[in-house]
Order: sequence, then structure tokens, then C-alpha cells
Amino acid sequence: MNFEKLTFKDFENIPELDLNARSKIFKEYLSYMGFDDYQSYRIIGKSGCNANMTLESQHGESFISFVSNDYLGFTQHPKVKQSAIEGIEKYGTGAGASPLIGGFFDYHRLLEKKIAGFFGRPDDCSVIYTTGYTANSASLQSLLQKEDIAIVDMAVHTSVHEGCILTNKKTFLHNDTDALERILQNTTGKYRTRMVIVDGVYSQDGDVAPLKEIVALCKKYGAYIMVDDAHGVGVIGQTGRGVLEEAGLLQEVDFITGTFSKTFGAIGGYVVCNAENAAFLKFQSRQQIFSATAGPASLGIVKAIELIDEEPIWREKLQQNMEHFRQGLLDIGIDIGTTNSAIFPLKLKDPILTVAMNKAIFKKGIYANAILYPAVSKKDARIRMSLSALHTREQLDTALSSIESVFLKEKQFVY
Repeated sequence: MNFEKLTFKDFENIPELDLNARSKIFKEYLSYMGFDDYQSYRIIGKSGCNANMTLESQHGESFISFVSNDYLGFTQHPKVKQSAIEGIEKYGTGAGASPLIGGFFDYHRLLEKKIAGFFGRPDDCSVIYTTGYTANSASLQSLLQKEDIAIVDMAVHTSVHEGCILTNKKTFLHNDTDALERILQNTTGKYRTRMVIVDGVYSQDGDVAPLKEIVALCKKYGAYIMVDDAHGVGVIGQTGRGVLEEAGLLQEVDFITGTFSKTFGAIGGYVVCNAENAAFLKFQSRQQIFSATAGPASLGIVKAIELIDEEPIWREKLQQNMEHFRQGLLDIGIDIGTTNSAIFPLKLKDPILTVAMNKAIFKKGIYANAILYPAVSKKDARIRMSLSALHTREQLDTALSSIESVFLKEKQFVY
């Protein structure tokens, strides 16, 4: 098989090959992808996620990292670490069971209360999950069935699409409120429940949903709304409550979902909703029934939630870094789209050029992600870079200098 023009998506299903044969040829493709001196994926890190990382690489060990969504640097915060350590020392390393049959502890209840209170909701208005992915996928599979419909922005996270496999689904063009309204008009009276599902900040472009218009449409047409603000919380809003706070809509949406793996520096996910829906999910969501709960290190998340208010300096540092990096990329002439977050897409548009440039800056000690089809369309390839409050001005300037030198060399091929 000629691997030259293939992508990961081409191996999802090869009709004439059984599972072993498909796995074998995919392994050959992975070997093909690693034939040169650069490997894009599953690079081995030898230190924690941080602004500077140690990697297992042929091009040295020390890299300035832009691959982590640890926006406030809380994975490295001593108070977060200490809280996680104290949790393990008190309770051990695991929960041992699902929440319904013995795996629900007082630290889980504390975390539920903390995340509900963070969004200004009563204590019993949240559900916690072991990952942010399942907070979306498992919740939606419980909430929406064959009599219902999900109306979904085409750019939402994969976990949302997976959560809609048991229900009907219509997608609308990204951030296109006219298209959303047409779907709401055309589905009126045809389904038991209609739920509009959007991200607050979108993970590939870093742009923000027009939430005021979307919420108004949902109210006008009697639809529920779910907002996944995984990339906005801690970054956007006067007190770091995300895009909903910035839009003045914290109490106006039916479901807020997110993850503890980004701003809060750990692992896990949450759904914040009304008390009735929260109780329903706790007893009906399969992930709540059949999966063990998170371990006692979750107490680190509790501390991270508190630090959003106790130490606003980290949000301030991140905002300063975002402004400096944005201006630097614009001065170089890089297309960064409409990002309004800590995510910066370097939109090079050509997949071959994208890989070549990512390889070139990697050799200069800059660790970033080449995002290709099927994660984005083939004509929308980009290098994605995420900023942290822990990045120093010197590190940002070093990255900008490396990007500029590579970009200018290849500029004649970009546009």
C-alpha cells in the first residue's frame, strides 16, 4: 500500500481486512511515519508538563513546551501538589469502587460542592466524572435518547459527538447562528427534547462561541443548552469563570461541562446543572454506575479551584503572555485566525508545510503540535500552541524568533 497520501482516518475501516490485518498494516504506516528523524506523536516526556520539558529526542532533551493545556501552571503549584499528597496519605491511592457501591468518599462530595459553588450553583447541582471526555459522552448518552435530538456546532469536541450516538443529531456550521436558527425552526414540535451543544472556547481555533445569541435562540425556541467550556475556565472572565461569565450567562444555561485536566491541573470532569438532572445522572449515567471513581489525589483539584480566587496573579500572568505572543505572531505575519484564548493556531493551511515547519521548530527546541486531517480539514492544517502562566517572556521571545526564522524561509510556499 502506498502510504504517501494517507492519514490516520484512512485506517479506521478497511472493508477487506479483518482486525489483525488492519492493525498490521496500520503498524506499518506508523513505521513509515517515523522513518525520518522526527516523530510527531507520542513523544516521550521525561519531566512533568511545564513551560520547559525534558523529552526523549534525537534533538536534545530540553524544550520550551507549547503542547500542554495546563493554562495556569497548577500541575506544578506546590499547594496543589501538597493537597494531592495529603489526600493519598490519608486515603491511599484509589477509590476501589464505583460511586454507587462504596467508591464515593467525602473528598468526592467536597469536590462536587466546590465545582458547583465555583459556578454559583447549590451544592447538589454537580456531577463529577473520572475524565472530562466522559463528562460529555456518558452524560449525553443518558440525557438524550431516540426520541430526542442534539443540535451541535460542527467544531465541538469528539466526546460530544460520541455522546450523541444514541440520539438524533444535526450539526450546524461553526458559530453560524443563522444556521442554528434554521435547524431550531425546522425541528420544532418534532422531538421530545432538543439540546443545543457548543463549546465555550474551541480547542483547534481558540475562538469563542457567540453565546449571547445562542442562548437567546435556545430560549426563543424552547431548547436546552449545554456549554463545554473546558478551555475557557480559568482563562477568560473577570474571575476566571470562563466564557459564560464574560457573557453574563453563568445562570442562564442548562448544563455546564468541563474538565479538571486543564486549568485545574489534574484529571477528571464535571457537569453542573440543576439538582434534578444531577441526581438523574448520578443514578443513570453508565460511567457513574460501572466505573470506579477518581482517587484521593483529587484533593489537589479542590485546592486548584480555591486558587483561582486566592491567587489571581496566575490569570494575570497568562493574560500578559497571551497579549505578547499574539502580537508577536501578528508581527511575523502568521495567520492565527480569530483566537481569543490561550490557544494559538498557526494556520499554514498546507499539511506538508505544516509538518515541515513543526519539524524545523522542534529541532530549535520548540515543542508544539502539528494538527492535521482528520482533526481539521486538509486545507486547514496548522501548528497549535497553548500558552501557560509559567512561560517566561524570554521563552516566548525564543519561540517567536524560531517561528519567524522558519516562517520567512518557507514563506513563499505558504500563501
